[in-house]
Amino acid sequence: MELFFLAVLVLIMAFALGSGYPVAFALPGAAIISIALAAGSGYLFADSVDAYFHSGGPSQWLSAGVTNLRGVYWEVERDTLIAIPLFIFMGIMLQRSKIAEDLLVTMAQLFGPVPGGLGISVVFVGALLAATTGIVGATVVAMGLISLPAMLRNNYSPSLATGTIAASGTLGQIIPPSIVLIILADQLASATDQAGTARKALYKEATGELSMPSVFDVASTSAGEMFLGAFIPGMVLVGLYMLYILIYATIRPSAAPAVRFDGKFDGVFWRNVVLTLVPPLALIFLVLGSIIAGIATVNQAGAIGAAGALIMGGYRLTEGRASTYLPAIMAIVALVLIGVALTSFDMNIKSIDSAEDEIGIAVGAIAAVLLVISLGWSGWRVLKIDRTLQSVMLETAKTTSLVFIILLGAAMLTAAFRAFGGEELVREFLNSLPGGFWTQFVIVMLVIFILGFFLDFIEIAVVVVPIVAPILLADPSANITAVWLGVMIGLNIQTSFLTPPFGFALFYLRGVAPAVVRTVQMYRGVVAFISLQLLALGIMGAVPELVNYLPNRVSFLSDTSPPPRNPKLQFCLEEYVDTRLAEDGGAITAAIARARGLDLSALPKDLAKDLGKGFENAQNAIASLKETVVAGDAVEAASGAYRPELRIVRRLEKEIRKEQEEADVLKTRISRLQEGQLDEKPGLEAEMQAHLDRIDELRGEIPATWTDTYQTFSALTKAEAKARTSYQRAADNSYEGPAMVLAVLNGNDAFAALESDLRGLRSVIENASEKDATTAVQEIERAFREVEGADEVRKALGKARRGLKKSGTDRTKALDEYEDAIIEFEAQQSWRGAAASTLKTEVEAYLDAIRDTLGARMQSRLSRDQALFVAACSSSHRDISLNF
Repeated sequence: MELFFLAVLVLIMAFALGSGYPVAFALPGAAIISIALAAGSGYLFADSVDAYFHSGGPSQWLSAGVTNLRGVYWEVERDTLIAIPLFIFMGIMLQRSKIAEDLLVTMAQLFGPVPGGLGISVVFVGALLAATTGIVGATVVAMGLISLPAMLRNNYSPSLATGTIAASGTLGQIIPPSIVLIILADQLASATDQAGTARKALYKEATGELSMPSVFDVASTSAGEMFLGAFIPGMVLVGLYMLYILIYATIRPSAAPAVRFDGKFDGVFWRNVVLTLVPPLALIFLVLGSIIAGIATVNQAGAIGAAGALIMGGYRLTEGRASTYLPAIMAIVALVLIGVALTSFDMNIKSIDSAEDEIGIAVGAIAAVLLVISLGWSGWRVLKIDRTLQSVMLETAKTTSLVFIILLGAAMLTAAFRAFGGEELVREFLNSLPGGFWTQFVIVMLVIFILGFFLDFIEIAVVVVPIVAPILLADPSANITAVWLGVMIGLNIQTSFLTPPFGFALFYLRGVAPAVVRTVQMYRGVVAFISLQLLALGIMGAVPELVNYLPNRVSFLSDTSPPPRNPKLQFCLEEYVDTRLAEDGGAITAAIARARGLDLSALPKDLAKDLGKGFENAQNAIASLKETVVAGDAVEAASGAYRPELRIVRRLEKEIRKEQEEADVLKTRISRLQEGQLDEKPGLEAEMQAHLDRIDELRGEIPATWTDTYQTFSALTKAEAKARTSYQRAADNSYEGPAMVLAVLNGNDAFAALESDLRGLRSVIENASEKDATTAVQEIERAFREVEGADEVRKALGKARRGLKKSGTDRTKALDEYEDAIIEFEAQQSWRGAAASTLKTEVEAYLDAIRDTLGARMQSRLSRDQALFVAACSSSHRDISLNF
C-alpha cells in the first residue's frame, strides 16, 4: 500500500503544480495530505496508523519534515544560503540601474561590423550579466527590448535572434555567481553525507570490515567550489554559442549580416566602452577573484557584490552631474588604502606596540570611514532617484522569500517521499539497470531534462537532487565528485529555461517580442542552443577535469590546503614523486649516494644511527616506489578479467541479502502469530521457503571459480597496499632522521649562548634561597628545552632542581646533578662543533635534494609544483570499485 500512497503523493503534487497552485504550498501540502491519508487509511483498515508507511509512522515523518525545515534556518553548517539574498540584490540593482542596457548598446556598436556581430554581442553581454546579475528574467527582458528590435531591423533571422537572446539570458544559471549553484551546493552537502553512509555500508557488506579507509570517503562540496567548478563549463558554453553564431553567419550571411557603426571609433567611443565595461568587469573580479584567491567566503563575496552594485547604481542613476563619480572614486581610494594597510602593517588592534602600528590602524580607519561614506552616499542617491533602492529591496525580499519557502516545502516533500519508500524504490530501480553507473547517470539526466519542460530550476534542484544524488555519489565504480555532479545537473537544469513549451526564458521573451516574431520561430531558434547545451554537457561528462581542476587547484594552493600526509592525496603524490624521479632521478640518487658516504663519527651513536638509517631508507624508498608501480600494474592487468566477475557476484550477493531480509521478516511474522491467525501459518511458511530456495538458487549462480579468483586478486591488492606502505614508511624515515639531526646542528648557536647562564648557576645553587635557586634552575631548564638535542642537559638540570627541594640546606646532591649537566654540556659542545663543520652542509644538501620527492609527506604543505600536479591528477574520477 505504501506504493499506492507514493503515487497519491506524486499525483497530488503534479495536480497542484499543473493547476497553477503556488509551488511553495503545493510541495508541503502534497506531503501533509498524503501522510494524513495514509495514517487515516491505516487506522480505519488495519487498526494502525503506521500500517501503510514503509517504516515509522506519520508522527515520525511529519517531525522529520519539521526537522528539515529547522535545518534550513538553524544549522550553522548551512550558512551558504545567506549568500542568496546578497546576490539577488546585486543582480536586481544592476538591472534597475540600466547598466545592462548600457552594455548591450555599447557591445552592439563594438561587434556590429563582424558577421553575426550583433548575436555575438548579445552572448558576450549575456555572459557579463550572468557574472554580475544572474537574474534570468531581467536579462532576457532587457536584451529582448534593446537587442531584438535592432537585430530584426538589420535583417537578422527571427529564429536566430530570439534563440540567441533566450539562450544568452540563461547563462546566469551556470556562470557564477549563480543562485542555482548555491542551492545545488546546499543540497549536495546533505547528499554527500548520505552517500558516505551508503558507501561505508557497501564496503562493510563486501569486505566484512567494520571501518572503511578514509581514502574511499565521499568528499562534500561548498558554494565556493561549485562556483569554481562551473566557471570553465560556463566559458565553454559561451564559446560554443559564439562559435555557432559565427559559423551560421558565415554559411548564411543573409541571416546574420554585419552591421556598420554610423559613428566613429574615436577617443569618445573608446572612453564610453571603457566606462561601460570596466565597472562590471571589476565587480566580477572582486566577487569571483576574492573567492578564487581564498580571501572571502561565498557569503562575504556576496556582500562585496551587493556593495559594488550599490555604488555602480549610485553613479549610473546620476549620470551627467559634476559629482557623479565621486562616491565611486572614494570607494576605490578606500580599497587601495585598505590593501596598503593590510600588506604593510600589522592590523591587529590588540597588539599595537609601536608608532608604525598606530599609523597602520589609522590608515585602515580612514579607509573604512571613506568606504562607509561612499556606500551611504550611493545608497542615498539610489533611494532618492525614483525610489530605486526601495523597489530593489522589495524585489529582493520577494525573490528570496520565494526561494526559501520552496526550500522549506521541498524538505517536507522529501520526507514524505521517503516515508512511502520512494527513495529505496528509486535506488533499487537505478541499481537494477544494466550498464552500471553511466546508465543510471544518463537516466537521471534524461529525467531532469524532461522535467525541465514543466518545472522551474528550484523545484528540480530541491526535489530531484536529494533523491538521486546520494545514489550516484555512493557508486564506487565511477567515484565522481560532488562538484562535478552539481555542475552537470546545473548545466542540465539550465535547459529548463529554454525547453518548449514551458521554458521561462521563452515566456519572458514572448512578452517583449514584437508580434511579427511568431512563437514557432522562437521554438525553432532555441533548438540549436539546446543542442549546444547538451554538447557542453557531453564535453564535461567526457572530460571531468574541466570541472574538477579549478576547485582542486585553488584548494591545494590555499593556506588551508590539506597536508601532504592526507590519505586522499597519496596516490597522486606518489605519481608526482615517480615522475620527478624519472626526470631528475640521477641528481637525487647522486645526492643519496654522497650522503651515504659521509663520515658520521663526529656524532653521538644515537644521532649517527638515525642519520645513517635515514640515508639508507632513501635508497629503500626508491626501490619500494618501483615495487609499488609494478604492483599497481599487476592489479591493473588483472582487473580487466576480475571486474566483470566481481560485478556479477556482488549483484548476486545483494539479491541474496534482499531475499534473506524478506525471509527474516516472514519468520518474525510467523513467530508472532496469534491463536486466531494460525491458518495463515502454512502460507507464510511456504512464502518463506520460496525465499530460502531462491537464496540457494542464487548461490548456485555464483561462479565456482569465484573463491580462487577473489583470493588471487586480493593477494595482488594486498601486495600493492604493502608496497605503498613500505614506500611511505621508508620515504618518511629518509627525511625525518636527517631533518632531526639538522635541527640539532642548527641549534648550535642557541646552545652555545646558554653557556654563561649555565655556568652562573653554581653560585646561585650554593648561595641563593631554595625558592630563588629553584626558579633560576627552572628558567635555564626551560631555555634548554627550546634547543633541539639538548634533552640530556635539560634532564640533568631537572634532577638538580628536584635535588634542591629534597636536600634543604644541603645542596650537595643538587651540585652533583649540576656538575653532570656541565659535563653533558661540554660533551655536546665538543661534538656539535665538529659535526657542524663536517656534516651540516652535506645534510642540508641531501634534504634539499629529496625535500620535494621522498620528503614530500613530511612537509607542512604541498609546494606549488606538487599542488598543481596533484590538482590535475585528482581531477579525474578513479574507479575504486575493486576495493568493494
